[in-house]
Amino acid sequence: MLIAIEGQDATGKDLQAKMLADYLREKGENVTTYAESGTNSPNKFVNSIAKLNYGSVNDIDERTRVLLYLVNRYEQWKKYAEPTLKSGGTVIITRYWFSTLIYEGYGLGVSKSLITRLHHEVMPEAYFKPNHLIILTLNDEERAKRLVAQGERKVEFFKSKEYDFQQKLNRAYLKVAKDLNVETFDATGTPDEVHQRLIKKLGV
Repeated sequence: MLIAIEGQDATGKDLQAKMLADYLREKGENVTTYAESGTNSPNKFVNSIAKLNYGSVNDIDERTRVLLYLVNRYEQWKKYAEPTLKSGGTVIITRYWFSTLIYEGYGLGVSKSLITRLHHEVMPEAYFKPNHLIILTLNDEERAKRLVAQGERKVEFFKSKEYDFQQKLNRAYLKVAKDLNVETFDATGTPDEVHQRLIKKLGV
């Protein structure tokens, strides 16, 4: 089974993926979970690519970043997802290819058709047929409050250009969900509350 959890910053993707993986493992399932961005990956190659992407934000062209994300996406699929799926296990991924489409495409102006074409050329067919694909959502104010509470942004963030950019991304996520007929899921609430609603939603 393949489960893809998408969503904007601070929607709780990684935490919910971990909680879901723990829940399924307690039921006896073989579960592999990872972030497609490659951050905190135990794989040195994948981790080095992630550091290039996140450590040199102003030094890398947006198209180059699209390619680097795709490298990590494919590498982790081959190393982690494919073997687990072939053995009958469950794979949970966060930051599906929609992240690149939305951040680099809708957000930074890279051709959306180019991003789509590259992914469909490189990623295997099975990648595009998850058993469950869901986009976690939050309203703009709640997401900004979480970013401030996490210490990732200052209070002034609410009046910054980045706040406006995050609003733009949120609109893009909702548009992609509508255009591609992908379910959205309100991530408002405590982690446990969201987890309970999520497993009910997924029916696992």
